[in-house]
Amino acid sequence: MNVDITPDTLLHDTYLIDSDTVGIRLQLRRRRRSDMHRASSRNTLLLMHGATFPGESLFDVPVDGISFMDVLAMAGFDVWAVDVRGYGGSTRPAEMMAPTDANPPLTPARVAVRDLATAVDYILAENSIERLNLVAMSWGGSVAGIYASQHGERLEKLALVAPLWLSSRPLRIDAGQPLTAWRLARIDDFRQAWLAGVPVEHREALLPPGWFEQWAVVTNATDPEAPEPNTIRAPGGALQDTREHWLSDRPLYDPSAITAPVLLVHAEWDQDVRIDMMQDLFTRLDNAAYRRWIEIGRGTHMILMEPGRWQAFDAIVAFLREPNGTIREDGNMDR
Repeated sequence: MNVDITPDTLLHDTYLIDSDTVGIRLQLRRRRRSDMHRASSRNTLLLMHGATFPGESLFDVPVDGISFMDVLAMAGFDVWAVDVRGYGGSTRPAEMMAPTDANPPLTPARVAVRDLATAVDYILAENSIERLNLVAMSWGGSVAGIYASQHGERLEKLALVAPLWLSSRPLRIDAGQPLTAWRLARIDDFRQAWLAGVPVEHREALLPPGWFEQWAVVTNATDPEAPEPNTIRAPGGALQDTREHWLSDRPLYDPSAITAPVLLVHAEWDQDVRIDMMQDLFTRLDNAAYRRWIEIGRGTHMILMEPGRWQAFDAIVAFLREPNGTIREDGNMDR
């Protein structure tokens, strides 16, 4: 990827915006080049995080000196990342101060999509544009999928990294535990989960020395009020979505209702989203202006923070940069 600017020269901003619920505010992180004079629909994008870790933890850990947000900004995009309620720098509902089993699961996708919509509306108004690009990961793909199926007129393009989808077999996120308002994630335990499914001879290369530790420090800092050291809290709604929808043949959205161009990105050692799930989703995206699926070897669910991430970065940047046209039957693109 050719760039002419370094991460140190990028502009960093953080916003707290009102949600549609009194007392709940949403954090937006922003990254862009200092020489960006005008934002457009084509060069504005919003990142949506997954079920457990907030936007900073997934998209903005500068392993080897550079993060996903940095790369996107250096490529000329006005990059935003939202934390929906209960995650990262956004307001944690009062129920997250009570015992985990004292309330129903918090922030399921049907609630998270309202926060995503609030973020989209804010960014469109801030940049005086009508549409933007949406990039989402894992459970965030559920939230983005709902939004894209309902608000196609506000989307330029949609890129989904290892999005959750229907599964006829158990998924790692749901080990049969009770559905609770929130759950506690132990950061140090995640190394084992990260490397599960990776052949032993490839583990050191996949997670170079210091990368996990750097990620752990950033992730731990996203929840300073967690009840135990080296843990973060996550709302329980994503687990509820998995059990009641993705494992019950009840999709949260209809992929055929998505009309924007779609890119799917997946890695071969992903233990959370299997390749058969990706294939099923891809076949159902039959009304997208066009669709593409990139499969990356020697990577996991956390591909965006592994050495193979540059394949994902290049694929996403190329997809977002290309003309937003439709593919004709002769294989050429209408623009």
